[in-house]
Amino acid sequence: MAIPARTARPGTFFVTTATYNRRRLFQVEANALLLIKTIQHYRKEGKYKLHAFVVMPDHIHLLLTPEAVTLERVIGLIKGGFSRRLGSKMPVWQRGFTDHRIRDAEEFEARRTYIHQNPVRAHLTEEACAYEYSSAFSPKQTTSTCQTSLAERLPLNLTASSEGSRSSP
Repeated sequence: MAIPARTARPGTFFVTTATYNRRRLFQVEANALLLIKTIQHYRKEGKYKLHAFVVMPDHIHLLLTPEAVTLERVIGLIKGGFSRRLGSKMPVWQRGFTDHRIRDAEEFEARRTYIHQNPVRAHLTEEACAYEYSSAFSPKQTTSTCQTSLAERLPLNLTASSEGSRSSP
């Protein structure tokens, strides 16, 4: 069955893509950091506004708004850019990705919370701000203050250039 074509449409999207055969490629710190560096590189180039992200061992979730390029181009840049930097002879990514257009501020907040809580639900960390491969990460926060400070550090604002709180590694 062919993958249906997506049309260029403005908006903010929740995107998920997985590694080839769900290989746990990002449990290796160097690979996870290289992916974050790639994501931040294209964000700095102005290809998209990055609102939230998480790099899980075998997949990633992104909350982003494409800027002057299509969503397909954004994901192609991230996946292709990472694959080139990694230099693997094996396939790195599954074909395609899933996306969901964000309709309102409530849904935006729900998806951002889902992204940040994903490593907690997967038992990779006790609190979202303690997981290094996420926009929720804050090395200055103690685990007892993670949840209360998260809302303060990530104010909801769909109209401003709200970006993930993680700085480029």
